[in-house]
Amino acid sequence: PENTGIIFVRTDIPQRPVIEALAENVSKTDRSTSLCKDGYGVYTVEHILSALTGLGVDNAIIELDNIEVPIMDGSARKYSVLIGKDGTVEQDAPRKVITLDRTIEVNDPNTGAFVRVEPASEPQYDLTVDFGSSVLGVQSAHWDPSVNYISQIAPCRTFCFFHEVEFLLANNLIKGGDIYNAIVIVERPISDKQLQMMRDRFEMPQLSVTPKGYMSNVKLHFANECGRHKLLDLIGDLRLCGGFLNAKVTAFKSGHTINTAAAKAIAQAIGTK
Repeated sequence: PENTGIIFVRTDIPQRPVIEALAENVSKTDRSTSLCKDGYGVYTVEHILSALTGLGVDNAIIELDNIEVPIMDGSARKYSVLIGKDGTVEQDAPRKVITLDRTIEVNDPNTGAFVRVEPASEPQYDLTVDFGSSVLGVQSAHWDPSVNYISQIAPCRTFCFFHEVEFLLANNLIKGGDIYNAIVIVERPISDKQLQMMRDRFEMPQLSVTPKGYMSNVKLHFANECGRHKLLDLIGDLRLCGGFLNAKVTAFKSGHTINTAAAKAIAQAIGTK
């Protein structure tokens, strides 16, 4: 219905609790964005929020039969394609557009990361990532309404480093998962034994390291796919400010923690929680 905003409904719980997609409900930001209200949570909301924003959806009821939004291939592609196929319906209520009368900036002095949000006549997002990685390098990505979200942003998958996957495996923290939903970056030389462990664990006997330093589990859609995925996350996280953000957003080395902090600062600036 009009003026619903975006809400998550946990259908696996008899009370069918509702968790609004608002910055005030952010509970965790380690590796993904999680929401919680009245003790009920929903994990990994950023990709579907990004898809809804990129496709111009104002109001959505998202029903979940579990605590986590499905990650699928680690991108927003499936959500965007299906929503785009079904299309949207124009409603009678005006869109909730969030505009600012001053610049808001959130930064992390320890890492140099920042998210700057400035008044603008139309949405514009510019992001730069720098992990100090010889494989990734410094990547930049841009999105505004003239850029086709479905083809240019939505397919971009999440990524991680080989040593992170190795740690998770060693500590039995990957159960029943696979690596088809992530780009794996091999920043440091790895041994044949390490590579064989990955082949055995994920039942991928042909798994190798490409000349460019990526695991061969997936092929890149874009040379800067990792940067574009960070942009995808940023679009989704900033939707938590409570509406369509009409501003110029500039982000450097951003992640879920600083993204959601920026969403909270925006919400406070416009007089909402």
